Amino acid sequence: MTACRNASRALHGAAGRKLIHWAAWCCAAVLALLLAGCATPEPPAGSKAPGAAFERNGRFAVAVEYFGGKRDAVQGGFSWMDDGRRLVLDLRNPMGSTLARVQVDASGALLVRSNGERERAPHPDALVEQVLGSPVPVAGLRDWLHGRMSGKMAAGAAAGQQRDSDGRLSVFNQDGWRVQLSRYDDSGPRLLQLNRNEASRSISVRLVVDGN
Repeated sequence: MTACRNASRALHGAAGRKLIHWAAWCCAAVLALLLAGCATPEPPAGSKAPGAAFERNGRFAVAVEYFGGKRDAVQGGFSWMDDGRRLVLDLRNPMGSTLARVQVDASGALLVRSNGERERAPHPDALVEQVLGSPVPVAGLRDWLHGRMSGKMAAGAAAGQQRDSDGRLSVFNQDGWRVQLSRYDDSGPRLLQLNRNEASRSISVRLVVDGN
């Protein structure tokens, strides 16, 4: 009888230990799954998190030649920050002093001059023209700075489209502008040459990106 009781205890002890080991393994597996579900995946290399602002900084040069022979030119620096919902464009003179800030969102465009004066308009191009003396295609640049054409392009606007040896957009016509993109980095073109011919003048806008 004593031998039977000892054998029974041994069997129950072994079974208990197995049950404890099995329960511990299950808890560890569940914990690992929970941790994996909570972990934040790393974004692909070169990508930006959703809602992250796209930033570019550099220099601009704008030249306007009138058919009567008059010529105007202005140059300076710019800072561009666009998160897809709100764009902030700062324009500076060659000495680095702020000329104006242009803000664009769903409600329209706002110009804030260095003296604090404010002016609103439905479209930012006209506001930039007040500062630089020439329109700059701000709406188009929201795509062109990424190396792509605007999604709102009219039919036939892709005339003259060319791509470089790496398949990146390099030349195209859109919204009355002849656009040339080159010197690409991971974020987009670092050199943008924009040309436009109007009834009484021709406009040249050159943007050189120095960094993000």
